[in-house]
Amino acid sequence: MTTQKMPNAFQRFTHRFAMMRSVSAFLSIGLHRLDTVVLKVTKGKHTVAELVGLPMIQSTTIGAKSGEPRTMPQVSLIDGEKIALIGSNFGQKNNPGWYYNLKAHPQCTVNLNGQVGEYIARETQGEEREKYWQMAVSVYGGYALYKIRAAHRQIPVMILEPIK
Repeated sequence: MTTQKMPNAFQRFTHRFAMMRSVSAFLSIGLHRLDTVVLKVTKGKHTVAELVGLPMIQSTTIGAKSGEPRTMPQVSLIDGEKIALIGSNFGQKNNPGWYYNLKAHPQCTVNLNGQVGEYIARETQGEEREKYWQMAVSVYGGYALYKIRAAHRQIPVMILEPIK
């Protein structure tokens, strides 16, 4: 794996548009569906969100309530072999469903650029959480806005580490 790439000037410009409350409300409903289609067409190698410089994975978790497999494209941060996931849920009231799935069943399958691997998830705290939070904000400034919108909760930061 590689380290996190920073967005270029065009991508940072599009981030400003995506951060708008009405746009992020739309994206919270439709982006994962559109990314799922693009992932299927490109055999798991590309997403729409990549166009704006957001690194993506496709993870398969086990549903916390249903016990059924759930596959979801997700924005990720790459740090060597580790993958960080930010549970912003676009600043909405609740944490995203995948967060509860990983808390209940930490083992998951990740497709990163067409390569599939098994990972174990854990929630970060303290300095480690702050490190990944700052990394996330540097890649996508919208996270700072989402933190304000979701001030009633602490946005979780999950780390996925490969099972060896």
